[in-house]
Amino acid sequence: MDSTTKKLALLGLVLLDFVLLIFGEEEILMNTKAETSDLRWTIYPRTKPEWEQLSGLDEENNSVRTYEICQVDSASSHWLRSGLILRRGASQAYVELTFTMMECSSHTTHHRSCKETFNLYYYQADSNEATDTHPPWMENPYTKVDTVAADFLLRKGGEQKFNVKTLRLGPLSMRGFYLAFQAQGACMALLSVRVFFKKCPSMVSALSSFPETVPRTLVQEAQGVCVADAAQQGRPRPPKLFCGEDGQWVGQPTTSCACLPGFEAADGSTVCHKCPVGQFKAGLEGQCTGCPGYSHAAGIGSTVCACRPGYLRAESDAPNSPCTRPPSAPRGIVPRVNETTLTLEWNEPLDSGGRSDLSYAVRCSMCGVRRGQCAPCGDSVSYRPAQLGLVGRRAEVWGLLPHTTYTFSIDALSGVSALSGKAPAWDSINITTNHDVPALVSVIRKSVSTESSLTLHWSVPTQPHYTILQYQLRYCEKERQSGEQCHYKESPGNQVVLSDLRRATQYEVQVRARTLVGYGSFSPAATFRTLPDGHDSPSQILVTGVLVAVGLLLVIIVIFAAVFCMRRHRRTKDPELADKTSQYLMGQGVKVYIDPFTYEDPNEAVREFAKEIDVSFVKIEEVIGAGEFGEVCRGRLKVPGKKENYVAIKTLKGGFTDKQRRDFLSEASIMGQFQHPNIIHLEGIITASCPVMILTEFMENGALDSFLRLNDSQFTPIQLVGMLRGIASGMKYLSEMSYVHRDLAARNILINSNLVCKVSDFGLSRFLQENSADPTYTSSLGGKIPIRWTAPEAIAFRKFTSASDVWSYGIVMWEVMSFGERPYWDMSNQDVINAIEQDYRLPPPPDCPTHLHQLMLDCWQKERTSRPRFAEIVSALDKLIRNPASLKIVAQDGAGPSYPLLDQRGTQTLSTCASVGDWLRAIKMERYEDSFLHTGFTSVEQLAHITTDDLLAVGVTLAGHQRKILSSIPTLTTTTATAASANNTTTTTSNGSSSTLKGPNAVPF
Repeated sequence: MDSTTKKLALLGLVLLDFVLLIFGEEEILMNTKAETSDLRWTIYPRTKPEWEQLSGLDEENNSVRTYEICQVDSASSHWLRSGLILRRGASQAYVELTFTMMECSSHTTHHRSCKETFNLYYYQADSNEATDTHPPWMENPYTKVDTVAADFLLRKGGEQKFNVKTLRLGPLSMRGFYLAFQAQGACMALLSVRVFFKKCPSMVSALSSFPETVPRTLVQEAQGVCVADAAQQGRPRPPKLFCGEDGQWVGQPTTSCACLPGFEAADGSTVCHKCPVGQFKAGLEGQCTGCPGYSHAAGIGSTVCACRPGYLRAESDAPNSPCTRPPSAPRGIVPRVNETTLTLEWNEPLDSGGRSDLSYAVRCSMCGVRRGQCAPCGDSVSYRPAQLGLVGRRAEVWGLLPHTTYTFSIDALSGVSALSGKAPAWDSINITTNHDVPALVSVIRKSVSTESSLTLHWSVPTQPHYTILQYQLRYCEKERQSGEQCHYKESPGNQVVLSDLRRATQYEVQVRARTLVGYGSFSPAATFRTLPDGHDSPSQILVTGVLVAVGLLLVIIVIFAAVFCMRRHRRTKDPELADKTSQYLMGQGVKVYIDPFTYEDPNEAVREFAKEIDVSFVKIEEVIGAGEFGEVCRGRLKVPGKKENYVAIKTLKGGFTDKQRRDFLSEASIMGQFQHPNIIHLEGIITASCPVMILTEFMENGALDSFLRLNDSQFTPIQLVGMLRGIASGMKYLSEMSYVHRDLAARNILINSNLVCKVSDFGLSRFLQENSADPTYTSSLGGKIPIRWTAPEAIAFRKFTSASDVWSYGIVMWEVMSFGERPYWDMSNQDVINAIEQDYRLPPPPDCPTHLHQLMLDCWQKERTSRPRFAEIVSALDKLIRNPASLKIVAQDGAGPSYPLLDQRGTQTLSTCASVGDWLRAIKMERYEDSFLHTGFTSVEQLAHITTDDLLAVGVTLAGHQRKILSSIPTLTTTTATAASANNTTTTTSNGSSSTLKGPNAVPF
């Protein structure tokens, strides 16, 4: 069969389907043409019947039983009623009448009662209950169908034409019905009566088969089934099609039927045929298609094409994807050795195997002096970014031993490598490291032993080409030598005291030295025993005497230092001195921040405040960002005996100078002094290997500004105030330790998964160089400072105090309430400086509570002595949290680039307005003072409930002036209610001491 014949056949099937949809089927309920005997219909009146049953011929000259009547001279009714016709479930029926009608003018005498029409009725019944008198022969209880008129009338000598009329009956609800014909003055012959109903025929369409359906309503729903070798897609729902009351299918089927995998629709989507050889179909949708590359289908009905020999398909590959093969070996490995650190780079394979998911794995073998003696590298060797699953063609290897030959192999892998059953293709290269490591510590000796301590010393190794930076001891109980029972201790010299030991217990001790290259190997274990109870060592009495003398000396020094500081404090009243970051404050139980740069050797501060962590306890997982000194990574820290947890890891990039290393580690020596739930926690540092690392707790949501921008308008005011309270609590802790942050901003606040905010980034702002490309920081007096967050005295005179941190905290409040909006928007830094000098301030963010914006304005007081302290800010925020209703008082105007800065120049604060005139002058609306007074607004208390209509009555018709006046009412009424305490409000800090909110803009909570 050629293609043209196929197309014609398909067109014929479509047309046939269309015909089936248009034309329904008819089922006969009664047909007088099929009757050969007496119809036995009832005639009324029976006394003088006019209807007469005869045998006659129809239009096709077939013998039929007919009823005739010709009574034109009387207007009386003559009825003819059929027998009971069963409806067989039809809701409506059709009556086809074939009849002739004599024209009235053809009669010899003209009678006025002559008619050329007759009436058709029907009567429903559940049984054959009709008699000669029941139902009564009248229109009611019969239901009239229509008055039937003839289209063709018979004339004497004229052509005989038959009339055919089809009428609809319904709705039908009982078991059956009777037909009744009423003639009044008509001369006619009822040749045939055919009663039938229409039904929708069975049909196959869209791979769905629908049964024969009788419409019982206007539209009858029919449920179908999928044809053979077809199934429904998605959620199972039977096919559906609607049958109309006229026996015609309405619309197109609603179906999800599709041919099963390996089958495709054919013959106008009426059947499913198997896919031919060389083709396949993997799912329910679509038609069979040819096999993809390097695959074939040998039989019919294939659901997937098998790969040819040597080719594979990964589990994640779609069935219609071509088969592929493992890649060839990587090419051109290029090594770069830096002491005991190695960088490997290579080119991609010549043959990718037809895949794009290439990855690489690094294998390391350490080879001895003799050829052939190689073993896999141990856990001391680490890889960055990873050893396995490398997508890029570069890897760094750390922790190699000096003067050692290694063999590195690079495997090329893809999604089908594991399925091939063969080792991946690889290329390798031999590398020999350089640089000396420290020699072994030879002998460890005991100096003093007690019940709980051991004092040990050892010989210093020979040092021909290197300097020893530090020693590390590992000591374990001899009876329990598991890794969790071992402890580590660092010492700058060749002597150490091990304390908190168990009495009468043997300990095995090992020592190793550290140079710039890293740690050497541990010495052989030496065993020492602590003393039992009550046993005094020969030197114990001497040691005790020395310790007592030293203790007394320290007490005397502390007393003198305390007296000196108290006298100096009395002489100095400048509050700036209380905020200097390098001051030593001595007092009972007061912890004071110590600037690491006051140490002659900054490394001593690092050792004092930061804990060294063994690099083997750390596993780097991924790079999450970049900092001033190097990359920032996420990793895991598993210290023996403790729970594993996530940490953030800051690394010092290669090629650093000694100053950069000191500056980098100074943040750890600063952070290590702080212990507070709202200060980022330092886990420790790694300086014994490269790269140098700082480990802090991991904050899942990252920087606060970007987190708020990502979740714009997703938090309620009470949640935002909770975040601000946490930041203020952390800054209160820092200010009490006399530490000035200098770079407080939302970008330097980290937030975890519980929405707890923590202050971070300590000490980095001072290290920004003049060539830094960060636009946030601008040169000022030889350094870089963040202009938009910095107090004016710090910008002009580099005068950084806790009061300047309060100014920065006000900007952070504005950032939080605006969901990460940039302060001062797109204004230049110089424009920001000029605006602040002219007493312009940021307006309230959209929907910002009035009390919070007033607190921001207090933080932005030009005089730093007028700004609240952090303890007062925490107290004010606590009051807001305890009274959430106060957060519903919202400023009328929201902030944005289209809103101007607030002009604070020469304005009276609303808390000092004692009269309506003072208030109007404070908001620069004094032009309306006389109008307010004449209208009856003579006191501040009357302004609490003023409305727009009141302003119109006063004469304020400009919309801008109305908005400005109404926006100042909430602050005015609140400050008036608390005017008695606004200028001297006493609060209680977290440690129980009292402080005072001073100045005209103190927040009246």
